Amino acid sequence: MSIKLFTNEEIEILSKNKYVKHVSAKGITYTEEFKRIFISENENGKLPRIIFEECGFSISILGKKRMQSSADRWRLAYRTQGVLGLQDTRKQNSGRPSEKELSIEEKYERIKAQNNLLKAENELFKKVRYVRKKDDKKEISLPVENKFNIINLVVTKYKSKNMISYLCKIAAISRSGYYNYFSSKSQGRRKERNNKAEITRDIILKAYNFKGRKKGARQIKVTLEGQFGIVYNLKRMRRIMKKYEIICPIRKANPYRRMTKATKEHTTLPNLSNRNFKQNMPEKVLLTDITYLFYGTGKKAYLSTIKDGSTNEILAYNISEKLTLNIATDTIDKLMNEGEIKLTENAFIHSDQGFHYTSPKFQSLVKSYSLLGQSMSRRGNCWDNAPQESFFGHLKDEAYIKTCETLNELKDEIKDYMVYYNNYRHQWGLKKMTPVQYRNHLLVLQ
Repeated sequence: MSIKLFTNEEIEILSKNKYVKHVSAKGITYTEEFKRIFISENENGKLPRIIFEECGFSISILGKKRMQSSADRWRLAYRTQGVLGLQDTRKQNSGRPSEKELSIEEKYERIKAQNNLLKAENELFKKVRYVRKKDDKKEISLPVENKFNIINLVVTKYKSKNMISYLCKIAAISRSGYYNYFSSKSQGRRKERNNKAEITRDIILKAYNFKGRKKGARQIKVTLEGQFGIVYNLKRMRRIMKKYEIICPIRKANPYRRMTKATKEHTTLPNLSNRNFKQNMPEKVLLTDITYLFYGTGKKAYLSTIKDGSTNEILAYNISEKLTLNIATDTIDKLMNEGEIKLTENAFIHSDQGFHYTSPKFQSLVKSYSLLGQSMSRRGNCWDNAPQESFFGHLKDEAYIKTCETLNELKDEIKDYMVYYNNYRHQWGLKKMTPVQYRNHLLVLQ
């Protein structure tokens, strides 16, 4: 219905038209004769505007919206019911409700229906709009599917389909969308989508459980591509993981302070790396650091590693129960004597300013192995050795350290993880390759 209201002057003009049965400020009732004329002329190709004007109506008074609405309504009624559809079956040609006195039973049913509607509205608000009593002022957003299901639950509870339109309006959703959601066709499509999602979930879990190590969405994606030859969109994977609650490990902040700073007798060195870790050349920038490992019941060990800054490969590592200087020097010995390392020209080892690395003994050992340089992060700046810190974070997320009861069990677990990390753990920043694959890739390019 048009929102245009007729003025007194317009009502007087319209009431003089022979094709008007009744007119008020809000609406107009046409004669059945005019409706038949309209259908006849419109069937012959005349436009609604021309028919109205020829019958003495002013479009500026009626309004285009009211005219078009009447035309559409009459044409639909004629197509479905013929000439009978053009008859006005309302009492006294008015759409107003009957004024007759209701019986006691009818009054009771009306009050009962109103009461159920109020209960349904209250229950809908509790389910849709608020999280909990303590947070009743915080509005939340629910998916449309959840709103459909809540409304269906409320309607089923109070056994009244008449309140569907009202509840849809309150929940700010489409009534047609509600009916469509519960149609057999839509349910079939949802079932098909759920079946596809379950297939995708199983494939994601296959990568998630690969080698028994925990993984996040990006790590799962590169594992699927590298190990199984399956390519999935990252957003799709995250959506499926959220739907089926496949939780990624979240790294917790280390509550312990960094190791003791170097004493005055020890020597600090300049930062040769300057955060330029990736030089597209294996075994040039070597990164080293030490971290805590808590295992068993209150037991603690220490892990020292040397990492290739270009390939992220762990070249050497050492585990000890004591935080002595030997943990760092033994790692250097393992690197040079047990590995197959071939240092490039101008190679150097980079660390923080911990007392192990500022020690004259450690620095002399580095020079004795012809490592041409030693570099150190700026004081208190963990970003200058970020790749090494990142590795420790992934290790503590993915390795089963806390379940180890003895030091030997811990060493076996770390050894197994190092093999996995270097050979099977695909990385986003390495063109989705593993560290070993990326090292071989760089060697081919040289």
